[in-house]
Amino acid sequence: MIRSLLFAPANRSDLIAKFPRTGADRFVIDLEDGTPLNEKANARVALPSLVAGLRAQNIQGELYVRLNEPGGPFFSDDISAVLATDIDGVVVPKMEHASQIVQVVQAIERAAGNGRRPVVIMAGIESAQGVAAVETLAAAHPLLTSLYFGAEDFINDMMGRRTQSGTEVLFARSKVILAAKLAQIVALDQVVADLRDDAQYRRDAALGRDLGYDGKMCLTPNQVVMANEIFSPTKAEAEYARRLVAAYERAAARGVGTFDFEGKFVDAPILKKARGVLHLAERYGISSATDA
Repeated sequence: MIRSLLFAPANRSDLIAKFPRTGADRFVIDLEDGTPLNEKANARVALPSLVAGLRAQNIQGELYVRLNEPGGPFFSDDISAVLATDIDGVVVPKMEHASQIVQVVQAIERAAGNGRRPVVIMAGIESAQGVAAVETLAAAHPLLTSLYFGAEDFINDMMGRRTQSGTEVLFARSKVILAAKLAQIVALDQVVADLRDDAQYRRDAALGRDLGYDGKMCLTPNQVVMANEIFSPTKAEAEYARRLVAAYERAAARGVGTFDFEGKFVDAPILKKARGVLHLAERYGISSATDA
């Protein structure tokens, strides 16, 4: 479960050093877009010490590195450098074909054969071709455990225009989360590039949660705070779910499978949703309103 995925450029050791204090669920050292072309080689050299420093601080939450895109001039050097470090996963951007997943898996398996523990893969869906093939990509390999939707690159590929409402990416955004649900893997929602517009971040994150995304990509510690809040059940939601589950169990003991609960129809799918809310509330230490 990932509510917040915090990125920092691989050439910004000052930002990466702050990871353990942010409260993010997952962390990404970014060798791709966040690192300038003339800094990529130096960033690869510095990567082992960055990872070792974070491990020495007992960083809570899994640690990933985002590679440059498969087939590009930096990919081979990136994956060799990254798999020599103690990271939990690789983020592979601009994925468009299942064969690219196979390529990354083969590199991981070669490293694991030398005694390295396997790492998982997060795939970035950021182009028209990636969105078109996302269902095949999402189910390509068991090591692929999560996806993210990259709205900025996608809309550039479409030669569209980015808006605050997000209507222009709603279809693609929905297709990515649908594919993730079908494959039973985690999906992370698009970034909000305006770092100072908290209201926009909250609106966009709320829509992502409504669509079914598990969490959201973050560019600052402040965005982490908002993502953790929005993608967690509220105390009121947890209390409602507890009441509903208790009422369902009482009804089931009487042989009743569907009934009216506080003015709403309840059956097995509603029960499943309520139990999911309780699972998340327990996972994130959220008490109900009556417990507070």
